[in-house]
Amino acid sequence: MDEQPPRTPDAGHGGPWGRWAARGSGAALPWRSTVLVAVFVVVGSGFAARNQPDRTALDALGRALLLLGAALLLLRHRHPVPVVFGASAATLAYLALGYAYGPVFVIVAVACFAAVVHGHRHAAWWALGLLWTGHLLLGHWLYRHLPPAGDGPAPWGQELPVAAFVAAILAGSELARIRREQWARDRAERAAAERRRADEERLRIARELHDVLAHSLSVINVQAGVGLALIDSDPGQARTALTTIKAASKEALGEVRQVLDTLRTPGDAPRAPAPGLDRLPELVEQAAAAGLAVRTETEGRRRQLPPGTELAAFRIVQEALTNVVRHSGSRTALVVIRYRADALDLRIDDEGPATGGDAGGSGNGLAGMRERAAALGGTIEAGTRPDGGFRVSAVLPVRPGEPSTASGEPSTAPDEPPVHPPARPQARPSARPEEPQ
Repeated sequence: MDEQPPRTPDAGHGGPWGRWAARGSGAALPWRSTVLVAVFVVVGSGFAARNQPDRTALDALGRALLLLGAALLLLRHRHPVPVVFGASAATLAYLALGYAYGPVFVIVAVACFAAVVHGHRHAAWWALGLLWTGHLLLGHWLYRHLPPAGDGPAPWGQELPVAAFVAAILAGSELARIRREQWARDRAERAAAERRRADEERLRIARELHDVLAHSLSVINVQAGVGLALIDSDPGQARTALTTIKAASKEALGEVRQVLDTLRTPGDAPRAPAPGLDRLPELVEQAAAAGLAVRTETEGRRRQLPPGTELAAFRIVQEALTNVVRHSGSRTALVVIRYRADALDLRIDDEGPATGGDAGGSGNGLAGMRERAAALGGTIEAGTRPDGGFRVSAVLPVRPGEPSTASGEPSTAPDEPPVHPPARPQARPSARPEEPQ
């Protein structure tokens, strides 16, 4: 077995052809296989010479030609073209001196195999063609001038086995080349799939962190402004604002920790279930703490949806309410959830108008919502309403046959009563501070 070059990330895939593909100009010389070929050719040619007494006895010159041809195989991976022509020339010289037929052709076979596998198929064909042409000249026209003395012309019938041997070498080499190219394509496809999965996972984590942090920091920022404005005039209300900040930051830390746990232990089941629409009341309470009254309505019969759909719906509503807190001058919002047989419809409305100021966002919120919907085959529409408000509409498909456990609620009923803003909205700062996203 040849000395192997240092393993690459893909070297473990693809079997023996993968190792052939991994070799390059910096690969180690194949000492072991070359020595094995040299020993086999020299010893086998000695036995062949004993069985062919009409040929020239194997002497030092014959052994030197065999060893020379075998030695060229050391460079078959680095310089396959010169090696295949050199091996053919050494074999032709060996036959021209009248030595016995036999294992000498193994040298040519190995050199041809290496040339074809490394992409030099035409060079291998030319080398074999020249060797066969030279053999025809030696056996049928030049035999009078070459040893052994008194040798006659070679029978034409022996050219058929020679042609079959040449065809077998070419066919085996071409098969090896095709297999090597197939393994190379497989490795490239695996590497591309791994990169694609890594990119998708990074995008998913980025969306999760964005949605968690943007919503929580918006609430924290608003409450921090309230606390600063009331810390002297109304310490009790300032304490309430600080309590809300503590609760929002604790929840954000928990969700961020859950996202980061998936990085530390990839493939493991999450320790806590992903958020879904069952946590919508929490969003309503957090929005109320930020001074936003949210009214929710449910249309259709509520049922359990796939976890991915539940998570996407929760994050879309969360991001939409965050944008209302950040960008809208309205203090009210309406969330409508409509369950259909094949889809879940979401609609988030606020009365507007937009504040017109820079709220510190990066502009990734709507893009993240669209990516979440597109990942499920759904759509997102967001834009200004004719009356000056803003609307976010989402359609998330649900595959037929998914779990559908009815909750027994009426087909159209408010999900939560209206939540009013804090008791003292007038104490909020006149200008909301900008919150980073």
